Amino acid sequence: MEFDRRDFTSALLASGVALGASAALGATKPKQRADNVVLVHGLFADGSSWIDVIPILQARGLNVTAVQNPLTSLPDAVGACVRVLDRQTGPTVLVGHSFSGMIVTDAGTHPNVSSLVYVAARAPDAGEDYAALAARYPSPPASTGIVFDGDEGRLSEEAFLRDFAPDLPRAKARALYAAQWPFRKTLTTGRAMNAAWRSKPSFYAVSTQDRVIDPDLQRFMAKRMNAKTIELRSSHVSLLSHPREIAGLILDAAGRG
Repeated sequence: MEFDRRDFTSALLASGVALGASAALGATKPKQRADNVVLVHGLFADGSSWIDVIPILQARGLNVTAVQNPLTSLPDAVGACVRVLDRQTGPTVLVGHSFSGMIVTDAGTHPNVSSLVYVAARAPDAGEDYAALAARYPSPPASTGIVFDGDEGRLSEEAFLRDFAPDLPRAKARALYAAQWPFRKTLTTGRAMNAAWRSKPSFYAVSTQDRVIDPDLQRFMAKRMNAKTIELRSSHVSLLSHPREIAGLILDAAGRG
């Protein structure tokens, strides 16, 4: 299956459709029962960050795949996600954590995607400058802990434990830190070409204790897309500190709630 990520972008940007109206259309579209779930990780992590959610979904009979996001550029990341979506048979729930909300928003227009789930994730509009949007809110504490080795960025161990995963057992958080995959600077400058939440049912899990993406920014994005929203008293990594609640939201998006 060939997928063009430029699909309907020009028409979308030119349409001038009101945000509230278009978001409502996506949210009120009848849900399809899905048999597949594709999970995408964000910055400072790899596919293993979904390890506590996956068994819960598999126990309910879902086919689950975790994408290994290359963290090089947004087109590369979207391409990696699309290749996994191409392999799915039938309706698929596409789930993104953190930065990968950019990927979900863009790749989510894929015809196999039946609904979207954002977990403490970015949720831009098509062509939107996410950095400019985020600048309207307080700077998250984790941003001061990013260190660069040339073109590659990562969180320091101190920031990882203090800001990224403070509500996990320290030994588990340190193990996740050891698996941290560095990102390229070019990744964070990309803009989504599509806004899948305008046409697909959307769900959002807000982390109220988040130190990576401001909780009020999360609430704004969830409200803008008219997503079904839950709030968890959690750090940025609710998929690890509250896996049952995150799995429950994904099951709802799959029509199995």
